[in-house]
Amino acid sequence: MVGATKESSLTLERGLALLQAVAEAESEAPSISELATAIGASRAAVYRLLVPLQARGLVRREGSKVRLGLGVLRLASNVLPQLRMAANPALRELAEKVGATAHLTVADGSEAQAVAVVEPSWTAFHVAYRVGSRHPVHRGAAGKAISQPVENWVVSTGELQPNAYGVAAPVRGVPGLRASVGVVALERLDADIVGPRVVRAAEEVAAALK
Repeated sequence: MVGATKESSLTLERGLALLQAVAEAESEAPSISELATAIGASRAAVYRLLVPLQARGLVRREGSKVRLGLGVLRLASNVLPQLRMAANPALRELAEKVGATAHLTVADGSEAQAVAVVEPSWTAFHVAYRVGSRHPVHRGAAGKAISQPVENWVVSTGELQPNAYGVAAPVRGVPGLRASVGVVALERLDADIVGPRVVRAAEEVAAALK
């Protein structure tokens, strides 16, 4: 039984490695041979691993070429709601304590996208930040926290919206996720006070996603 469990675990690991190799291939549709080289397996093993992935629509074969299937899109469509659900408690606490709009921002290629936003309930004025908003990943506190090495937190002023002030920290320790947690306000925030709170919220989001 132990041997069978170990073999199943190895098969699963190689199947996931194969799916990742298809997704990250430099060519649009890698060949069986290229995939075999990428995961360190024989062509025959790749053919066997492709069978369950094809059955679930995660990949599709075109002769000797392999592409991602539409099943990947169905899986991806469930990612953002789960991210929001995991992040919302930490974002709510952050927004209420700081009195500023809190957000979880995720890198999508060269862009940063706000995937969860929580506005404070008690302020007279605050920044309206729309879920789905995008901006270059190298701009704004949220983007810089993702794209640049940041020890703790990063601050920006007026880079995305005139007079808007942002503080953000990276979400660390979640494999495959490049993201940040931050706040944005219409007036300057005390970064020495707000920064540690943003870092703590980012840590809470990371813990909720693990």
